[in-house]
Amino acid sequence: MPNIMPVSDLRNYKSVLGQVAYGNPVYLTKNGRGDYAIVDIKELDELRSLKSLFSELEKGEVSARKKGWIPIEDAEKRLGL
Repeated sequence: MPNIMPVSDLRNYKSVLGQVAYGNPVYLTKNGRGDYAIVDIKELDELRSLKSLFSELEKGEVSARKKGWIPIEDAEKRLGL
């Protein structure tokens, strides 16, 4: 169940931060709408890494569509497999 609370609860920030854990972000609302999320720093680092990985995979996909794919055997040879 998502942990949702108004941003005004940050007046007692220790209580809010105490509820943040890996896989359990705290979502803050402003005027009844979601505006912010507080996440565990390790989780944030993983999300950034995943974003970077997907970005690189997308670049490879675009390149392969433009320049063509290589056979798996050629890829294995290039990788020394």
